[in-house]
Amino acid sequence: MTDITDFEDIRPYNDTEVRTVLDRLVEDPELHNVIVLMKFPRLNKWFGGILRFFVRRALRRTMGGINTVSQLQNKISKQLEGLLRRVCAEVTVSGLEQLDASKSYLFISNHRDIAMDPAMVDLALHRSGRDTVRIAIGDNLLSKPFTSDLMRINKSFIVRRSVAGRREKLAALLQLSSYIRHSLINENSSIWIAQQEGRAKNGKDKTDKALIKMLTLSKQKSETFSDAIADLNLVPVAISYELDPCDNDKARELHAIRSEGVYRKQEHEDLLSIYRGLVGEKGHVHVAFGTPITGLDSADSVATEVDRQIFDIYRLHPTNIIAYQQLYGSNNTVDQWKAGIQCKNWQAIEDRFNDRMANIDSAYRDLAIASYANPVCSRLDSLGK
Repeated sequence: MTDITDFEDIRPYNDTEVRTVLDRLVEDPELHNVIVLMKFPRLNKWFGGILRFFVRRALRRTMGGINTVSQLQNKISKQLEGLLRRVCAEVTVSGLEQLDASKSYLFISNHRDIAMDPAMVDLALHRSGRDTVRIAIGDNLLSKPFTSDLMRINKSFIVRRSVAGRREKLAALLQLSSYIRHSLINENSSIWIAQQEGRAKNGKDKTDKALIKMLTLSKQKSETFSDAIADLNLVPVAISYELDPCDNDKARELHAIRSEGVYRKQEHEDLLSIYRGLVGEKGHVHVAFGTPITGLDSADSVATEVDRQIFDIYRLHPTNIIAYQQLYGSNNTVDQWKAGIQCKNWQAIEDRFNDRMANIDSAYRDLAIASYANPVCSRLDSLGK
């Protein structure tokens, strides 16, 4: 049996560590500075010092009395519900009722937003009275000590992507695989992990076969591939946003790669993306849970099945249909899907979508529109149409 101490450097924090970590975060000047930069970018130049003082005081007040992970998550859940009432038209869930609440699951989802994707899965679980997930997060997002603390105190564990050397990378993958299996089987704690490294900025969801292979690195030698996957209760999840708060930023990045071959991130850019993803308008958000994958004997077949389920259960929004028709024109199948979407005023939605796209630089507006259209393309391709 794997010893839990093997995971000390990647596991989430536990209840005995919560108070110490929160006290450290409350006093962290870099965290104060980032909050001020994100919330008060124009005032920072003149009033940065006093703003940081009030941020520290607000953090101390907010974090007071929290001593366990569940207490922290309950507080976060209440704040998230309030936030979503302001930035979402509605949040809907499907498929969760088919899953046994007493079991742990490995939720593999498409990836559009750094923080909101796992948060939406957590919200769906929390609303139904189920335990929240442990969240896989790449160490590329943890460039500062406070970011690591923020993530690990909220049930996140670290995916060590930055390790160098073939042997070291294999060891990191084996540790990750072992932790996921230990969490699911020994501790009955569900896991969320993205289907690929990084967000699908172009709207094309695709499962990385290397991810599936990693999951089986820790299986028993006598165990078949199919049984090792079945043990994990792997369930695909499709998260769809009617509007993407980061659509402009993603299109700009894709354009830089298209025109220059490379995109160079600015300092704190990932944190800014997290902030925009949280507070930006999203319209209708839907979280669709698939069914557990069993009976498949290769990474290729499992990845294909994850993709098939995600394409099938992904909730297409009016913005997806509108973007597709603007780029590719009429299609009988898409017209049928459009007819099945409950929408009172398609023209008003299209006008608002066009206004949104008009605010995006014409040099990469096509990439933004394509990011909304591609979920439609993916479903058509999956159906062979």
